[in-house]
Amino acid sequence: MRTGRRSPLRRRLRGIVVTLITAAFAFAGLTAIPAQAATTQCSVAYTTPSDWGSGFTANVVITNLGAAWTNWTLTYSYAGSQTLANGWSATWTQSGTNVTAAALSYNNNVATNGSVTIGANFNYSGTNTAPTVFAINGTVCGGAHQAPTVSITSPAAGATYTAPATVPLTATASAFNSATISSVAYYSGTTLIGSATAAPYSVSWTGVVAGSYSLTAVATDSTGATTTSSPVGITVSPSTNPAIVASPTSVTVAQGSTGTFGVTLSKAPTANVTVAVARTSGITGLSVTTGASLTFTPTNYNTAQNVTITADASSTGNATFTASATGYTSAAVTATETAAKGQYTQDFLTLYNEITNPANGYFNSQGIPYHSVETLMVEAPDYGHETTSEAWSYLIWLQATYGEVTGDWSKFNNAWTLMETYMIPSHAAQPTNSAYNPASPAQYAPEEPLPSDYPVATTTSVSVGNDPLAAELDSTYGTWDIYGMHWLEDVDNKYGFGDTPSGGCELGPGSANTPSFINTFQRGSQESVWETVTQPTCDNLKYGGKNGYLDLFISGSATPQWKYTDAPDADARAIQAAYWADTWAKAQGVESQVTTTVAKAGKMGDYLRYSLFDKYFKAIGNCTSTSCPAGSGRTSEHYLLSWYYAWGGSLSTSGAWAWRIGDGAAHFGYQNPLAAYALSTDTAMIPKSPTAQSDWSASLTRQLQFYQWLQSSEGGIAGGATNSWGGNYGTPPSGDSSFYGMWYDWEPVYHDPPSNQWFGMQTWSMERVAEYYYVTGNAAAGAVLKKWVTWAESQTTVNTTTGAWQIPSNLTWSGQPDTWTSTTTSVTNANLHVTVSSYGQDVGVAASLSKTLAYYGKKAGDTTASNLAKSILDVMWANDRDSIGITTPETRTDYSRFTQVYPSGTNSDGVFIPSGWTGTMPDGDAIAPGATFLSIRSWYKNDPNWSKVQTYLNGGAAPSFTYHRFWAQSDIAMAYATYGMLFNM
Repeated sequence: MRTGRRSPLRRRLRGIVVTLITAAFAFAGLTAIPAQAATTQCSVAYTTPSDWGSGFTANVVITNLGAAWTNWTLTYSYAGSQTLANGWSATWTQSGTNVTAAALSYNNNVATNGSVTIGANFNYSGTNTAPTVFAINGTVCGGAHQAPTVSITSPAAGATYTAPATVPLTATASAFNSATISSVAYYSGTTLIGSATAAPYSVSWTGVVAGSYSLTAVATDSTGATTTSSPVGITVSPSTNPAIVASPTSVTVAQGSTGTFGVTLSKAPTANVTVAVARTSGITGLSVTTGASLTFTPTNYNTAQNVTITADASSTGNATFTASATGYTSAAVTATETAAKGQYTQDFLTLYNEITNPANGYFNSQGIPYHSVETLMVEAPDYGHETTSEAWSYLIWLQATYGEVTGDWSKFNNAWTLMETYMIPSHAAQPTNSAYNPASPAQYAPEEPLPSDYPVATTTSVSVGNDPLAAELDSTYGTWDIYGMHWLEDVDNKYGFGDTPSGGCELGPGSANTPSFINTFQRGSQESVWETVTQPTCDNLKYGGKNGYLDLFISGSATPQWKYTDAPDADARAIQAAYWADTWAKAQGVESQVTTTVAKAGKMGDYLRYSLFDKYFKAIGNCTSTSCPAGSGRTSEHYLLSWYYAWGGSLSTSGAWAWRIGDGAAHFGYQNPLAAYALSTDTAMIPKSPTAQSDWSASLTRQLQFYQWLQSSEGGIAGGATNSWGGNYGTPPSGDSSFYGMWYDWEPVYHDPPSNQWFGMQTWSMERVAEYYYVTGNAAAGAVLKKWVTWAESQTTVNTTTGAWQIPSNLTWSGQPDTWTSTTTSVTNANLHVTVSSYGQDVGVAASLSKTLAYYGKKAGDTTASNLAKSILDVMWANDRDSIGITTPETRTDYSRFTQVYPSGTNSDGVFIPSGWTGTMPDGDAIAPGATFLSIRSWYKNDPNWSKVQTYLNGGAAPSFTYHRFWAQSDIAMAYATYGMLFNM
């Protein structure tokens, strides 16, 4: 049985609250415009990954296509007001509009076909036109080829239509030099609408249902270079006009296979209506085999009738199928035929079509993935239609897998662009970073175990260390802004914080009632989701109490401010996905199609290094009090992916201040050796900062040692380690073992429930080890996997004949590992043990387990592991499928906590509100002592499924739900693709 309190997403905010401090540095923001140049003797790839309106970063990759160089000098000119600010990896100078970059001693020799990468920051006003002519040592490289430009001209941003709408899409697109525009494709979120090959690149988007949409255009030129436009938001209002509705509006089918879409009517007819479905354009290899004629009656008009599209054995490409009837607005579906695949790969496509079908509810109309299809959901997010950085990372991974299967990389690129738009705070959302002082990152505030211990006070008497990353990142990217995902967003603005934006910092693109960043966990290791008070990330003191929500956490806080928390495992997963996208696209010979996005993943990895440092940058090792020494340089770096990093500042730019913190607590479940490997070895995504590659190389070694240190006698991996016992640099229990001086903690970070209780932490993390082992054959990773896989196999039961199956659900731990020092090479851990305390059918965890077994089995030649991977997939497909995914029922006894009042009996459960504190939520719900989870979220009582919970609260049976979590359904789909890819099935 699953409990709603066990999610690995929990505690993103544990202990991040601090009072902010002042600094003074300059700011610059970010956008991206790619370009490149080529000739027979040399080529220059020129891109502007960052452009903030008054300045930009230029990245230049020089490739020698002739005889070897023993020295080189690059020259080029700008056509506008661009002026050099600073540069790196070359000696940069400027005279008028002419720019020169000369080799340094370490990169002056460039072999034939060798490359060197340099970069610089520039200021400008007006138009930032890319240079078109480059020369090396006075010889022009040839006609420069700039990647295409594209901009949507119709519809206009903010346009409104009436459903079922026909939206005319047009764009301007330009190619450069001898290239031409091959196509312009339009997307709603990551869903392809259609494409055109000639100006004005018109596509008619028909049958659009009511909702808000984020549209982008992707231009591709004849060299294969692509550019994605800025998003354009539109709104489609409901209508009573009759229309045919098709869902999904796009289907992918492999050669020799079939795909389906459903057809309904938008309103009841007065008499029977016949709908004809036929191919109206595109390849002839796709055809309607069932459902060409559908009859709807006044009673069954809204019951979907399926149309089957069958692919022939040899075609590839797209076709449009139109459903039409007299007196009704028609509906169009785009079908894509891909090369033949095995059954498991086709199963992936089937599930992918279900997940991306807008009618199935996994996304909002802008393409943002919900945490779950269902709204009544409490686990880490306190509402199903919130989203998390975890969900975004799985979307990026899902679309990377789709690219591997189909060769279509536009969806992967668009997913990253949407993530940037909606989950990475813009400059307006982190407005005072320029006031950050790396010599004094934050004031110390202790963490306490119970919510009732809050608010806590900050103090300047506890020393904090220096931040060694900030200046380097600013120099590299020309901005003090952080490029990382905040962990939680209210997609539908259910709370209402998005109604009153604070300078735009609570919102994604758009106006009021758009998605808003929120925070929950913030009060110690015992604060479960049921005890949280949801608050805005940008607290302008409008809601909550007299000081907003701030003084629930930090005593005396009364200054409007913003704060964000990054979940490192999610950013690392997105980087992991980008690595696979780069690897798979390279194997397909189209690596250039993902280059820009993969480089962004490297940039994310640059900032992700904040998670490798102690919370207050104190020195790592043997810390037992707040008097532990402050760190300098790398002495505060533990090199492990910790539970979070966070940053914030004042909303006012008058007397501005800003802060940053890492985290001294590391959970094995967050480690990602494949991401560390990619960031230290893959030239396409090694971060640009000078010390980033060495940081990630050291992290890779440290992570592998961490797994070895924590492996139990049975094979399961124990919790983790902390440099700050109890979150306040306390004294650990006598005899506690350590890892490089960090103390062993069997339940690092959160305790309600224990953070290493859920078996999913095991599969998530070990899958990353298995992928790393599959790529590299690393012996240490292989040894850890072999022992873990043997244990996991012994605890897993699958009977494909009867359909019965179970995997571990909850784990208990005893003992501790042996101490690991800088000279340790192995441990026996004879006294560290794990026991499976319960079993269940968590389909997402089962999929992750299957992927782990498949990668390990393939590399090690272990047929027992690979066969079990297959059996898990087979038993779920045969027994647990429904119309929108794969799922099993869950009984939720923890939903009794909806109305739990603090204190609950003899424990401190319930929503703690300090005595005398009063306030309101945006909808008017009162916040005061005696509040409950439900009383400050009274809108839950209007949920369609609330009656099941109310019956339980009235003394009935615990409610059962079949949830469709986005991460789980994505992982399930990818498990089928993984098995198909590895074993050609």
